Amino acid sequence: MSANSRLTIAAHALAWISLYQRQGHEVATSEQIATSANTNAVVIRRLLGELRRAGLVESRRGVGAGWSLARELESMTLLDVYEAVEPGPLFAMHRATPDQGCVVGYGIQPAMRGIYEGIEETLRRELARVTLEDVLRDVLAAPR
Repeated sequence: MSANSRLTIAAHALAWISLYQRQGHEVATSEQIATSANTNAVVIRRLLGELRRAGLVESRRGVGAGWSLARELESMTLLDVYEAVEPGPLFAMHRATPDQGCVVGYGIQPAMRGIYEGIEETLRRELARVTLEDVLRDVLAAPR
């Protein structure tokens, strides 16, 4: 299994748009952002669509089309981004109900559910502590 990079790419896109706007540009294109993230523009457009539905970015169509921030980075947390691009729980149970006649099959879901709920709570608390402005500051401070 590979790790999910949607939160990372969404944070990348938001930081990139903010920096681009701070340089005097009104909107950024998905192609520009995709080049920075080294991914396909379609991936960026899909993520930006989810961020738009969450009220984090705005889009402009027609001449001068592109994406801009709907809020300042200081008011966006990684939790906001996570909730926009990662609907649903972090961990899932079996797709089919395990054998309830088996002691492990009967008890595995209740045992794991409590563990997963604790992990989700910790994850959400930590993501809520970090703003996208914090992320951009750390990006700009990274040694080259």
